[in-house]
Amino acid sequence: MIYIKKDKAKINGECPIYIKILFKKKTTTISTGKYITEERWSETNNLRQILRNEKEKVIKEYLNLYVLKIEKLYNQLEKYGDDINIKEFKSILLDKEPREEKPTILDIISIHNSHFSKLVSIGERSPASLQKYERVKELVRLFNLKTYGSEIVLIDAISSAYVYNLESYMKFESEYKGKVGIKNNSVVKYFKTFKTVCNFAIKLELISKNPFSKYDGKLQIKDAIYLTQDELNKIEEKAFGIDRLERVKDIFLFSCYTGYAPIDAENLKQDNLITNNDGDLWIVTDRVKTGIRANVPVLPTVKRIIDKYEGLQFGLIPKISNQKMNAYLKEIADICGIKKNLTWYVSRHTFATTITLGNGIKLENVSAMMGHSNIKQTQHYAKVLDSSVFEDMKRLKTKYK
Repeated sequence: MIYIKKDKAKINGECPIYIKILFKKKTTTISTGKYITEERWSETNNLRQILRNEKEKVIKEYLNLYVLKIEKLYNQLEKYGDDINIKEFKSILLDKEPREEKPTILDIISIHNSHFSKLVSIGERSPASLQKYERVKELVRLFNLKTYGSEIVLIDAISSAYVYNLESYMKFESEYKGKVGIKNNSVVKYFKTFKTVCNFAIKLELISKNPFSKYDGKLQIKDAIYLTQDELNKIEEKAFGIDRLERVKDIFLFSCYTGYAPIDAENLKQDNLITNNDGDLWIVTDRVKTGIRANVPVLPTVKRIIDKYEGLQFGLIPKISNQKMNAYLKEIADICGIKKNLTWYVSRHTFATTITLGNGIKLENVSAMMGHSNIKQTQHYAKVLDSSVFEDMKRLKTKYK
């Protein structure tokens, strides 16, 4: 089939002419290197009519010879019974030697995700992280289809243009659950995931270099939402009188006073409780997301909640979906007069700021309790709180009084 690609038209309106070949129920496309305007292509019935324009006559003759070349090659292969695939057929047609099979970007992601799913099955990584990697695979597949008309893009073919066109597609064109576009910080995190996948492929010697190392997008640091001590007290002291809100309140407070992310909090069991030599009760666990140790002392509020739900369910606290938890937290915020977007993750931010750093706990210790892989992640909370600045300025005010 001979056709033009309108989406690849030049400034002068001329579109490239392509040939699509069907071979053993597989298709491939070849650029002929010839161009024609969409208007002339239509008016000449795809160059089938009698032509008067010399340039169009030359193009038609060239296309006829190309089709003849394809048919000759096919007949020759049929005659001698050569068993080849469509890629080899195309290579012979273009006078290229068949090359060693190179992996595509989707091959690389699939291999990584298959390995990652095994880690999930033995509890070393979280299902949520696997879901993120699968989302990355789908984004690349849709981008390839839209941009190249095919899912197949060899890893060797990924250039700077591919990387930044993918970024643009994710920010402005990608669709997910009716929402168009992905925000900057999420895009940057996705590209970090691309780099992780390709580094895994380098370890397996599937590729020699990481094509996504060219990407230099930066996270836009935003202030984390957290509760002040007064806001936290409002929730803690409020008796809601509704079982579901009381449960959500307890789960939220548990996370506020331990700093555990939702996935970590709901996985805690009695086995995670230990008493040290001084008789203090601790929660000992590894973060599901990173596998990093995140041990936290049991504060009075946490002990009360653990005792309240002991023996009533498998874990230390009741289980609830993120969706329901966040919906009910909005109710709690309204009832308590808190003008903030209250989500389960706000509890983790509250632990880092109000509960620990705000009470003089050293940054290094906060980082260890939160299971951060490096202290830079924790420094963000210190900047948000600015407690050291506040204390220094308080001393300065006293001096000037």
